[in-house]
Amino acid sequence: MDSMTVPAKRIRITVGGVQLDAELRKTKTADEVYAALPVTVPIHTWGEEFYFPLSGVRDHRETATTQVKVGDVAFWGAGQVLAIFFGRTPMSTGVDPVPADRVNIVGKIIGDATQLRQVMHASSIVLERG
Repeated sequence: MDSMTVPAKRIRITVGGVQLDAELRKTKTADEVYAALPVTVPIHTWGEEFYFPLSGVRDHRETATTQVKVGDVAFWGAGQVLAIFFGRTPMSTGVDPVPADRVNIVGKIIGDATQLRQVMHASSIVLERG
């Protein structure tokens, strides 16, 4: 099979009563995130961002940036955490989230990431291979 026709890997994200899928980029870091699944872990919030530890992933920094959008899924290597952006963060000046540090974007939520605002008080998140 030609590598150009390989479908993108998908993951399923469940928080409280909200379930969303995300499509991963074709990067080494995204592949390592996928390989680390499934996990059920406690989540933390920072504004309208969920973040949580994800061990065993090396940050290859292919897409290190502070420019993220609602729905982006990113890995922060310095903290060994995965972050899901679904709205404004404490560093936002406009409508877009702003991470506290450069993150490596590994994927994008398919559909409406702002649904996660309904479950901001949930204590854990489940990530599975989709």
